[in-house]
Amino acid sequence: MEEELNGIIEKIVFANEENGYSVVKLKGKLKDEIQIVGHFTSLQLGETISCKGKWSFHPKYGKQFDVKSYSLTIPNDAASIQKYLEAGNIKGIGAVHAKRIVDHFGDKTLEVIDKTPSRLREIEGIGKKKVDSIKMYWGEQKESRDIMIFLQGHGIGPSLSKKIYRRYGEKCLETVKNNPYSMTYDVVGIGFKTADSIAKNFGILPNNPMRIEAGIEYVLQELSDDGHVCFPELNILSLAEEKLGVDQADLNRAITSLEAKERIIRKRLPTSEEEELFVWLRPLFFAELGIAKHLKRLKRSPSSIREIKIDKAAEWVQEKLGIQFAAGQIQALEKSFHEKVHIITGGPGTGKSTITKAILAVHEKLTTDIILCAPTGKAAKRLSEITKKKASTIHSILEFDSTTGHFKRNDKNLLKCDLMIIDEASMIDTYLFFSLLKALPDGAKIVCIGDIDQLPSVGPGSVLRDIIDSKAIPISRLFQIFRQGKDSRIVINAHNINKGIFPEFDNDAEKTDFLFYEIEAPEQLRDRLVQLVADEIPSIYGFNPLSDIQVLAPMRKGIIGVEQLNNALQERLNPNPTLINRMGQPLKVGDKVMQIRNNYTKCVFNGDVGFIEEIDSEEQVTLISFDGKSIEYEFTELGEIVLSYAASVHKFQGSESPCIVMPIHTSHYMLLQRNLLYTGITRAKKLVVLLGTKQAIALAIKNDKVEKRHTGLSYFLSGSA
Repeated sequence: MEEELNGIIEKIVFANEENGYSVVKLKGKLKDEIQIVGHFTSLQLGETISCKGKWSFHPKYGKQFDVKSYSLTIPNDAASIQKYLEAGNIKGIGAVHAKRIVDHFGDKTLEVIDKTPSRLREIEGIGKKKVDSIKMYWGEQKESRDIMIFLQGHGIGPSLSKKIYRRYGEKCLETVKNNPYSMTYDVVGIGFKTADSIAKNFGILPNNPMRIEAGIEYVLQELSDDGHVCFPELNILSLAEEKLGVDQADLNRAITSLEAKERIIRKRLPTSEEEELFVWLRPLFFAELGIAKHLKRLKRSPSSIREIKIDKAAEWVQEKLGIQFAAGQIQALEKSFHEKVHIITGGPGTGKSTITKAILAVHEKLTTDIILCAPTGKAAKRLSEITKKKASTIHSILEFDSTTGHFKRNDKNLLKCDLMIIDEASMIDTYLFFSLLKALPDGAKIVCIGDIDQLPSVGPGSVLRDIIDSKAIPISRLFQIFRQGKDSRIVINAHNINKGIFPEFDNDAEKTDFLFYEIEAPEQLRDRLVQLVADEIPSIYGFNPLSDIQVLAPMRKGIIGVEQLNNALQERLNPNPTLINRMGQPLKVGDKVMQIRNNYTKCVFNGDVGFIEEIDSEEQVTLISFDGKSIEYEFTELGEIVLSYAASVHKFQGSESPCIVMPIHTSHYMLLQRNLLYTGITRAKKLVVLLGTKQAIALAIKNDKVEKRHTGLSYFLSGSA
């Protein structure tokens, strides 16, 4: 039988932002301390909570009250009000101002804030600007409380509840009740499963057309997240049937309806056996079609750069750079002089950087309208270091407009460009390449430089590989290893791995830049990795463990997965106290973190690495430095940030680090692939350290099957479309 319990919230011991599960200390009527556990939303210190539930006994934590339902009231005595305000529950009021306000207004404090907030100016240090901020935040908090509790009751955690409320405002409940699936389009972080759970609570039946259509789009979006631009319709229907539990007739009606509403595109593509019907989300279809259209436009349009004598230019640039090019490099160079669109691909040490400098040196004599760019900030910085010229990210070149949610540079507002050189082109996804190409004028030349053997882009598509496979664009392949590459174990082993040859090891730190430690037990491997990163590598090589060493792991989960390695490395490398806890992850000043989705408003992008500079609990903001630029995050935006002492190989694509440390173990067998190992070690500039087993390395090298991504770009480029 359920019991009732009342108390004042004294301490929030633990709170999971995602699902709201919390462990909370209360002060009861007899001033005794009580521990309660359950799923809550927006608990604030100093509030009075009335709970219904049952007592239980935890073997480690003792007696506690399991809460099944609850209600909250704001505090009404001066001591509780002060605790409530000190906790940062009203943005702009911290511990100092909380004491001053309560000393002045006593138990009438919250009434003053609610009804006559201008009186707060009677308090030293509070001006009009702060009063306006407090007034706005208090009003928003009051209005949203009932909505937040409603959403929490339907399985949505506090962080997402705030996002939903901010998106829909006072129409939040009406929107969510009428069509919970609309949240999957409108609110970042709300997926189909969450919306479907809410819909079920509202009595929406499994065969409701609204649900089935949203479910099919969910399947397509999941496939897009896995890199596919399109997918065979029969396979989509099978996946949707499995996920939605509805029959094929309902699914066929839904997919026809989605096509009629122009939310999807269906088209037949040739496969190895016969033509097959494929399905695209509409934006992805027109992005692929647009890439093909704009590449053809650029290729056939006359160049805005005057013609030159190619052989003379090649001679001149070799003399200028003091280099004698090999035959393959000469061919690549000459193609870049006379072709409007050109792809150069090759592994590490094959001279891609030298070719880039040569192309640039010649074209600088012909035009000043040259753009150097790359998909990530780190890659752009490296391109700038190579060329000694300004290089930018593609996103910054295209100038994102936060008011419209689109790039300012497009086919209506073209870039001023005679030559564009794109480095790390293997990382460019379908959406980004389409956005870039349509902003280029007809006369522009474009040279894409990349390593086709690396992992494909994080986003949908395999753009570079598709362009090469189409044979519609001139390609140069570089194979020969030059100069310092011949002396580097990193370069030699990268090429060996790419050829299916087991790498060479020599653990003499003075003679090699490629180390391997054979460790079987995952716990021992984790501990040894932390020791190497924190102590041995910095001691021997002088690397900074935070800025010069990057740990990369194939998987997120497990003892030697990204998440647990981050916890172990944070504990060892950052002694600062935890200041906030987001989604179960403690964050501290000094933490190494990574942005995990593109944020065009902040100009911070998926895979960018930064460091936490400041955490302000009073203003509920965090300052994070990315390449020396401080970016402000509200606490509610920290779902975009994860620790990055360790990162996945995918997330670190396009970036480089002086030292890469990488566990490779048979427990990672699901993701052990040749191109993953190859990409991981080629992120290192000076030192690679592998830890694990030779069996795992052999498994990765043997698995050379590049995971097939379904796309239509090669078909559209071939002229068949």
